[in-house]
Amino acid sequence: MITVNLRYTGAGGAARAFAEEMMASGTVAAIRAEPGNLRYEYYASLDEPETVLLIDSWRDQAAIDAHHASPMMATIAALREKYDLHMTVERFVGMDENPSDARYIRK
Repeated sequence: MITVNLRYTGAGGAARAFAEEMMASGTVAAIRAEPGNLRYEYYASLDEPETVLLIDSWRDQAAIDAHHASPMMATIAALREKYDLHMTVERFVGMDENPSDARYIRK
């Protein structure tokens, strides 16, 4: 699994408006339905009110590449421009759960 955390930052509530339009337009639902998508969720920051976090997880790099080649990327890029958003990106590659961590995780 590959997870990408994208932090969208704007001014005057732009990041939240972007995420809301992504959801209301059906773009988020379409991305979630793409083969290999495991998670596509937006979160609002308590520390930075002008920042929204997207957690975007995919089965593998091929699924990400297919998503990036899809027409939805033009829709996403246009909305980023519309709301004048800036981004930071972090990428994580999943690994098997560490048994020694299990005692710290409440399920």
